Amino acid sequence: MKRISIALFGLAVLFLYSTIIVVDETKQIVILQFGKPVRTIKDPGLNFKLPAPIQVSNSFEKRLLEYDVPPEEILSRDKKSLIIDNYVRWRIVDPLLFLQTVRAVPTAKTRLDDIVYSELRQELGNHDMVEIITETREFIMETVTKASNEETSKYGIEVIDVRIRRVDLPRENEASIYARMEAERERQANKFRSEGEEEAQKIRAATDRDKTIILAEAYKKAQIIRGEGEAEALDIYASSFSKDPEFYEFLRTLETYEKVIDKKTTLVLPGDSKLFKILTQ
Repeated sequence: MKRISIALFGLAVLFLYSTIIVVDETKQIVILQFGKPVRTIKDPGLNFKLPAPIQVSNSFEKRLLEYDVPPEEILSRDKKSLIIDNYVRWRIVDPLLFLQTVRAVPTAKTRLDDIVYSELRQELGNHDMVEIITETREFIMETVTKASNEETSKYGIEVIDVRIRRVDLPRENEASIYARMEAERERQANKFRSEGEEEAQKIRAATDRDKTIILAEAYKKAQIIRGEGEAEALDIYASSFSKDPEFYEFLRTLETYEKVIDKKTTLVLPGDSKLFKILTQ
């Protein structure tokens, strides 16, 4: 009798335990009754259900998940083969729809792989290689993320982000592609140098022209000032000479002595020379 009581107690405990559901904050639950969904629980806490096998709970992740997509070869708009290594961040937003369509995470990853690769291949096919590598990668990834999310929403999946981790060239094409890239960069560099030299020539020509104009204007002003000064000096000399011609003649003679006579000079003058006349006075 005692054994029967223990067995009944154990069955009661198991029965009670099978009716309790503890929902973790990282999980979301779908309750099935005889295989049909009856309730979805997203809020964490203690919940109850009918015992199995009447009702069965299915747990799904609520957290952000990441799927590392295997590298794939994609052709760009300019017919360049690229090896794209990308990853996807996603989460389950509708666990019931997720259960009804893909049922499990491995199947969901397979669908994600197909959808993201298709969208990525289509979008990258609209851009040249240089745009994919540098210029518009952010815009491309936003476009692919939006398109992928629209496709996965019918599976209860939200695609948060699609990112390219790395872009490589096929080994057999690397040398030729790098050579073409180097030649293109060299052509651009030569073009920039040529344009720079042309602009420098224009600047030098303009500077030389401005220099010539400035020097001509300065020479013109200098000549005018010099002419005005000489005219004023002549006026002063004329005025001084008219006031005392003899004194002026004497000063000019002294200036002449100063210019033509030094310690090594010997003068031989006739008796009627004006220079001799002043020396003998």
